[in-house]
Amino acid sequence: QVQLVESGGGLVQAGGSLRLSCAASGRTFNMYAMGWFRQAPGKGREFVAAIDRRGVNTYYADSVKGRFTISRDNAKNTMYLQMNLVKPEDTAAYYCAAAYSGSYYYTPHSENEFGSWGQGTQVTVSS
Repeated sequence: QVQLVESGGGLVQAGGSLRLSCAASGRTFNMYAMGWFRQAPGKGREFVAAIDRRGVNTYYADSVKGRFTISRDNAKNTMYLQMNLVKPEDTAAYYCAAAYSGSYYYTPHSENEFGSWGQGTQVTVSS
């Protein structure tokens, strides 16, 4: 199992930008496909974005496509979520997650595909 710690959350105005980071422990980070999920108050956890082991293939929820960018730096054991043109509806706790993968190209996007989760970081977008 890999241990995950998110950072970078905070308060941002609508239309602004924020970058979240997810730091992973261990020496096998490049064996994991990674993803971001979010959970707004009173709602279930929803998929945001995913990236394969090598950072080549990505997959986004329609609600963030064109505004958010997922990336990773395997040398730093870190994944990122660049959030641009944020909206009040982006307000949520954001969680990073890891899915061990034998395939270079695997981009999971269902909760049950991920075996490791971080504790979350809060993002609040003011209107």
